Amino acid sequence: MEETIGVTSAAQIPKQRGEALPDTAVRYAEERHWDVFPGTWMESHDGVPRCSCGERECASPGAHPAREDWATQATGSATVARRLWSKQPTASILLPTGRTFDAIDVPETAGFLALARMERMELTLGPVTCTPDRRMQFFVLPGAAAKVPDLIRRMGWPPASLDLVARGEGAYVEAPPTRFGTQGAAQWACRPTPANRWLPDAEELISPLSYACGREPRKG
Repeated sequence: MEETIGVTSAAQIPKQRGEALPDTAVRYAEERHWDVFPGTWMESHDGVPRCSCGERECASPGAHPAREDWATQATGSATVARRLWSKQPTASILLPTGRTFDAIDVPETAGFLALARMERMELTLGPVTCTPDRRMQFFVLPGAAAKVPDLIRRMGWPPASLDLVARGEGAYVEAPPTRFGTQGAAQWACRPTPANRWLPDAEELISPLSYACGREPRKG
């Protein structure tokens, strides 16, 4: 896993490492055929890092949609993506779910436990992201959001008892290397590769994910 950059002593906005955000957004659209759209970004106000949305207490600084109609802005065209990021090269990269993939969102500790179990079960995985707010998102075939609650019930779990959420239509995931303010950047726990271009169905992953989440009481 790539290094996550922590808060600097001067509370400055950390510089992006690796590939530039515009190039990465274009690559997601061009190589993976994912829809992408630019979100907010970090700005410096009197030396204090702040989300471009202007909210002092923004819950996801620099890592959420910049417009209410973001779903209409999302594009699978590499050409359009390059044009969108040319207007704001430091904008976060957000991927709408419910189109080419859904995402099963779980706590980081449960996610890594499930990953270890999936490896032992020799399950085929899609890409998996890990975010600085200690969450993991497992990419699965579209339609997961509609059927995951019932799948969990069949396994004997009340869906509300597990800290497991399927993101589908109307939701999104923060794509690496999007930064969450000064907390760090989204990273790949399992990178997109030619081998995982074909995504698993939610039914294939729900057992180890539910088991792992069931070991932890749901917070909140």
